[in-house]
Amino acid sequence: MNMEIIKQLAILIVGFALLVKGADLFVDGASGIAKKFGISELIIGLTIVAMGTSAPEAAVSIAAAAKGSAGISIGNVIGSNIMNIFIILGVVAAITPLKIERSTIRYEMPFTITVTVLFVLMGRDGLITRVDGAILWAGLLLYIAYLLRQAKQKPAEVPSQAATAVQKTEGTDSPEVVAETAANVPNATAEAGVTPAADTETGEAVPAESPSIWKLIVLTIVGLAVILVSSDYAVDAAVALAKIFNISDRVIGLTIVALGTSLPELVTSVTAALRGNADLAVGNVVGSCIFNLLFVLGTSALILPIPCAPNFLSDAYVAVGATVLLLLFGFTQMKIVRWEGVLLVACYVAYAYVALV
Repeated sequence: MNMEIIKQLAILIVGFALLVKGADLFVDGASGIAKKFGISELIIGLTIVAMGTSAPEAAVSIAAAAKGSAGISIGNVIGSNIMNIFIILGVVAAITPLKIERSTIRYEMPFTITVTVLFVLMGRDGLITRVDGAILWAGLLLYIAYLLRQAKQKPAEVPSQAATAVQKTEGTDSPEVVAETAANVPNATAEAGVTPAADTETGEAVPAESPSIWKLIVLTIVGLAVILVSSDYAVDAAVALAKIFNISDRVIGLTIVALGTSLPELVTSVTAALRGNADLAVGNVVGSCIFNLLFVLGTSALILPIPCAPNFLSDAYVAVGATVLLLLFGFTQMKIVRWEGVLLVACYVAYAYVALV
């Protein structure tokens, strides 16, 4: 194999790994700072944690747009959404049937379809403008308000595996899981995935020592720096690979880059399925798709208008079709069974073949 190919692949893989680690550091630091100032855990989950865990997609898309690689920028967002439904849910459902919440079928899936169609309408003139970005951000604020309302309506209860549920959300980029967990788990130490130590004499729980504000600030800054630097290298490597193989930025964004930024969700969801804790996977993925379009694409467009090639509209229709298919599965049995999971994976294989050819 050509040494240049090996070099760029290595840079791409290391870049993706650092992106994920940087996002973790940023979320830990920013969440800790917010708690120091008395901001509620629900707000932290719906804003800082959700946006921080979307950092890989956002950083890659923004960096790509700034470098003039609009194909990678938009391809990453649309490709991640297609991969989230076809691959992540498909693989997890093939392992174990997935329950779909009624609210996801009634509200979130239709909202995902609406937002994707909105993207198509915005891109028909060949450009996602700053005004379009502002509209997407308005949709994001509306979505967060909806999640807040949903979370507050749910009865307060503490599941037996609360800490485990929260830890699973840390590797995802969805505000959906964070919102559900924040609504059900009011304990701050459970939110951080930390079990309080027990006093040896009284047997009562003793809160873990909280890191200093300066340590949290350093953690946040380091995480943000890692995200920015690693995304720059990842985009450069992806563009270099596209040129070596004479593949368009669009295909690279839809496949390699989308897979790289979706790996945390894939690993987390599959691991949860193997442990029998995959019930939140559908809500997680749908919420992730909404956040990718509204936050990632909206932020990218606000910073710099993004050219939108006609091919991306076709890809967006595939994303709409994937969500509609998911909606149909939900209407039948309120869950995705194994054969439907296999069908979702097969749909992605067919789509990837057509995209590459």
